[in-house]
This record gives sequence, C-alpha cells and structure tokens, in this order.
Amino acid sequence: MIKGLRDQLETKRYVLNGYCKIPDAFCAGLYASLGWDSVTLDMQHGLIGYESAIGMLHAIAMEKVLPMVRIPALEPSIISRLLDAGALGITCPMVNTVSDAEHLVQYCKYAPQGVRSFGPVRARPLYGADYVRNANRMVSAMAMIETTEALGNLNDILSVDGLDGIYIGAMDLSLSMGKSTEGPLDSTVAAEIENMLQQCKKRDLIAGILARNPEQAGKYIERGFRFITLASEADAMTTQARQWIEGCRKLG
Repeated sequence: MIKGLRDQLETKRYVLNGYCKIPDAFCAGLYASLGWDSVTLDMQHGLIGYESAIGMLHAIAMEKVLPMVRIPALEPSIISRLLDAGALGITCPMVNTVSDAEHLVQYCKYAPQGVRSFGPVRARPLYGADYVRNANRMVSAMAMIETTEALGNLNDILSVDGLDGIYIGAMDLSLSMGKSTEGPLDSTVAAEIENMLQQCKKRDLIAGILARNPEQAGKYIERGFRFITLASEADAMTTQARQWIEGCRKLG
C-alpha cells in the first residue's frame, strides 16, 4: 500500500522527490522505479496535460511510489480531476495569501475539512475500498511560497488548518526580491528561506525545496527540510547524455 506524504515521514527522515516533465507514462514508470520516495508530475513548467497525467499517475503508483502533482495554478476542477485520477499530493504554485492556502486545502479535502466532490474514479481502485475514509490523511496539500507577498502573509498561511506544508520556490522568490537567480542564493533570500524552515519546524509542517545536486540535498536534510526534490527525468537524461557524449568526444 502506498503511504501518503505525512505517513511516510512518520518513519523516514525525509522524502526524496523526482519531477516528471515529459508527457509519457512509460517514462514516468521507469523514472519512478529508480528508487524515489515520490514522483511529482510537473504540470506547471513541464509539458504534461491532463490526458497524459492519467496514465503517468497510474504508472507511478504501480511502482509503489507516492504520485504527486504540481498543478499549473490554484483551480478547483484540475485539483479534483487529478485527485480522482490517483494523485496523492498537490503542490500549488504562487500561494500568496491566507485565502489561497485555505482554498488549496478545501479543494484537496473531502467534507467536513474541505469541499472536494465525491468521484474517485481511479483513486479508489488504486488505493482500496476505504480510500474515501482515508483520503484526507493520504492526500497532502503543499503551498509554494515564492513571492514577497507570500512572505508578508507567511504566519497566516502557515496557520491554515489542514495545510501539510510549504514548498519553497527559491528562484521565483529571488526574482520577487529583485535578486539574481545565477550562482549561490543571495544572502537575504537565504535568510528568508531559513526563517520559513524554522517556522515550519515550530508548527510541525513539512518544508520542501529543490536541491541542485546531492551535496546540496544533504545540507538541506541536515538543516531539517523533509521534502527534497533532486531532479526531473528531463534534467537527468540531458545531464547524463551530455556527459557520455563529451566523454566520448574526448577519446577522439
């Protein structure tokens, strides 16, 4: 049985997440089989539409890996359809206000905690007849904090009942703060990220972030981040292929 994000973190120090950006179920299943704790379909910056997502969610779940989705925007119908199709976690970009966070939770949860409509057409066959009873625990709602507006509303956002945690968008936050996205994080951005991490720890909320490499991931884990994204399948493919090609060219 696949465990939701919070249930996994009861026995794990962290959850290691990979992104899928390519709209292909075979590729998603293959990537999920490599040892990730969760795989997130990136429907915000990837090339995945709803029709592709259906098969990809199934392929990830068949590998007993937690299937999640980063949605393109806070919109109830796409959240509902993805959860019904088998997603067990929603990461929502650009959550800037307490109202945004409240709506995210409501769209992800069945009553009385939320307003999600009944109809788990793929989720119940995947996760069992008791899916509806357990869904509010299994399905995680993660709010992306990535603007100065969100920083100003951080305490209220983190206080929203039912929010499982936040995912820090360091690059968008840098842009919003007028800082460069090249090289190491600006010190003022890094300080805001550290504050968000500490605020999550105080509230027993999950803090997530993207790591550029395993070394950076290790540092984030040591600091207390519990949801770490390491790479997308597109990044992994291009990085490895480039190394192979460059290595071969050097041989003559």
